Amino acid sequence: MTQLIKLEILRVLRNRRYLFFTVIYPVALYALMVGAYSGATELGGVAVKTYFMISMATFGTVGASLNAAMRISLERKSGWTRQLRLTALPGSSYVTAKLVASGVTTLPAIIGVFLLGAVEGVRFSAGAWIGTAAILWVGGFVFAALGVALGYAAAPDSVQPIVMITYMLMAMAGGTWFRMPDSIQKYFDWTPMALYNQLGRLALPHVHVTSGRVLALAVYLVVFTYFAARLYQRDRKAA
Repeated sequence: MTQLIKLEILRVLRNRRYLFFTVIYPVALYALMVGAYSGATELGGVAVKTYFMISMATFGTVGASLNAAMRISLERKSGWTRQLRLTALPGSSYVTAKLVASGVTTLPAIIGVFLLGAVEGVRFSAGAWIGTAAILWVGGFVFAALGVALGYAAAPDSVQPIVMITYMLMAMAGGTWFRMPDSIQKYFDWTPMALYNQLGRLALPHVHVTSGRVLALAVYLVVFTYFAARLYQRDRKAA
């Protein structure tokens, strides 16, 4: 399984599409959003530059995580997963390798946006930088599980539009680019990416996130992981 994880990580990091959509694109969007909101000082009770630094880091992290769905669909189509089933590798190890590799490859998205945030003038203590990065990295595993689940739920020919629609809807509901009026946003605050964005601000001073919201994101992780395992088993029986 260790060798498979290494192979998965190297495959992702060599992919130019991954580099653009999960590192360059969020960094460029961060610069664009900071410029667009240059006349505002706060958004959702958080300094604008800090708000978008975290939301663009989560945007890149989720993109990197959901990219697993595309890789899985290609492997299903090419017959690679069928070949792996003929080896001694257990099915649980295959799913675990996908989750771990997706989690590891989210780090460049976080680091890239944070570096630009520092250049733009975001000032954190060393503990806040490390704590926020760690929270975002751990939270990214929720979406790594979702990516694996989508990879097995959708047919290989239709997985890309399904992933993109899911990605954009979650980003909109999560307040990634803008916050909706509070009367509407309060209903979306319990969606996965909204909870992830809120959790990403946990290390900031004067920001409080209730234990209920942390638990809700943990529940999403359990649900997505369950479906990833079930859908993998379904695909295995159908092969």
